[in-house]
Amino acid sequence: MRIYQTDGYRDMSRKTANIISAQIILKPDCVLGLATGSTPVGTYDQLVEWYQKGDLDFSEVRTVNLDEYKGLDHENDQSYYYFMHRHLFDRVNIRPENIHIPNGKAENDAEECEAYDRLIRQLGGIDLQLLGLGHNGHIGFNEPSDTFARTTHLVDLQLSTIEANKRFFSSIDLVPRQAYTMGIGTILQAKKILIAVSGKDKAEIVRRAFFGPVTASVPASILQLHPDVTLVADEDALSLSGDSIG
Repeated sequence: MRIYQTDGYRDMSRKTANIISAQIILKPDCVLGLATGSTPVGTYDQLVEWYQKGDLDFSEVRTVNLDEYKGLDHENDQSYYYFMHRHLFDRVNIRPENIHIPNGKAENDAEECEAYDRLIRQLGGIDLQLLGLGHNGHIGFNEPSDTFARTTHLVDLQLSTIEANKRFFSSIDLVPRQAYTMGIGTILQAKKILIAVSGKDKAEIVRRAFFGPVTASVPASILQLHPDVTLVADEDALSLSGDSIG
């Protein structure tokens, strides 16, 4: 695992965007696995800035998103479809047919999940998967469990995740209780994995996930076994991991 320590959120966002832009430049038709949440917003803003300057071209890029809330349609401003279009897709020259996000309104959960994994295989696999890190160690919506989920699946969100996401909704009662998410096995099949983490509130879970034992109770810990992982984290997020890094 390569670890880059940054001076803060802005520096973390720029370094994360640098790695993604290098992937696009080296392979213009690459498949990017993308994440949502507050952490990647700065990264997407930086990518948009470079696109506007003429330094990046998204016309051949294909994308697959990690997850989507069950029950939210595309027009819902809390859906991840809406989030991605607002923060990235509507601001660059990516082709609509190259954008792939789980269907939150799917009628058959099993068919939707199987179709999503099949789609990723048909695209040739994910070249670079961007991840954030939940306070309980979840990646995507893979919550702490007794086992690692292998494929895309429908998950019941834990209370800690619902609590963390309630700030985006007018009421906690409106936060969805389920979501479609790539499985741990799906994520691990990505050729490269890029994790962005910021903030002192993530320091303990960073230490447990990347410098502790591999355990399904901390889903992100499985990334220690992937051959090509880059962690970009600010000094606050790495504040409890100094001895391990050194």
